Amino acid sequence: MMIKDNSGQVSLEYLLIFAISLIILVTFTLPLTELTIENTLDVSDTLDVKSDLSQLSQAICQVYGEGQGSKQTVTVQSSKSITLNIANSYVSSNLKLNNNENKLVKVKCNSNLDKSTLKLNKGANVIIVEWPMNSEKMIISKK
Repeated sequence: MMIKDNSGQVSLEYLLIFAISLIILVTFTLPLTELTIENTLDVSDTLDVKSDLSQLSQAICQVYGEGQGSKQTVTVQSSKSITLNIANSYVSSNLKLNNNENKLVKVKCNSNLDKSTLKLNKGANVIIVEWPMNSEKMIISKK
């Protein structure tokens, strides 16, 4: 009497089922992983911009509080090129997210600055906030 050995065929079937299961798993989880990474990067970029704006806002508030003749120099390390919108009650920036939406990041501060914009380059940016003597308005500029 002869016994047939089917263990080779069973192993091949298990490998085939495992490979198909792995392909299905990767097909569904890879796009979700990419979406999660993009959302995490958006949150990180937003927090970086808010930190930069807070640093600048503190300098503006300090110069405003000290009055005429005061000056502050701030070095802002920016991870992206951004445009700052400056007004007498806030500093803001419009941030483009990975899904092509825009998010307005805004930090309040008291000042007597005129409405203006300031472009920050990627990397270190030296910003000077001053209120010259015998002047009614503060000045903000990039060095």
